[in-house]
Amino acid sequence: MSRSTITVSLLGAAATLMLAAACGTSTTTSASSGAPGSATPTAPGGVLGVATTSLGPVLVDGKGLTVYLLTADSPGHSTCSSTCLQYWAPVTGPAPASVKGITAALSVTKATSGTSMVTAAGWPLYTFVKDSAPGDVTGEGVKSFGGTWYAVSPSGKAVTAPAKTAPTTSSSGSSGGGGYGY
Repeated sequence: MSRSTITVSLLGAAATLMLAAACGTSTTTSASSGAPGSATPTAPGGVLGVATTSLGPVLVDGKGLTVYLLTADSPGHSTCSSTCLQYWAPVTGPAPASVKGITAALSVTKATSGTSMVTAAGWPLYTFVKDSAPGDVTGEGVKSFGGTWYAVSPSGKAVTAPAKTAPTTSSSGSSGGGGYGY
């Protein structure tokens, strides 16, 4: 590799880092509520961060999408089958050692597909296919795949505030199929 090729490569890398740094400090708007949201810097590798949504502060993935837990799961164990994983993608990657604003212990477990997925306070973490922009919380309160889906707080607990798009029933133990065709 020539010296000029190395210089051009380094300049390209520096420009990419500057662009990523600028994006990491941007302010987003919640598409579901119109409320302002602000993302904190994500973990090395962009696995997790914290953002403010209409539900308050929640965990987000490297793209700024809301992260959810499933009440049918148990700490360290995912029950989301291959059909479930079509709608609820596991948050993958190595567990970051720490992330500013996150107080939950972060670790990894295996999805039912065998993929390593990140956990917070032991709970396997997922994103929802219907969330298309940072701040969306359309998965909040959805009852499917044997449990209820909730956004995850920075402490690793379910955010159980009623979502505007979720059914308003208070019964528990439903194993229904949800309203998304599955």
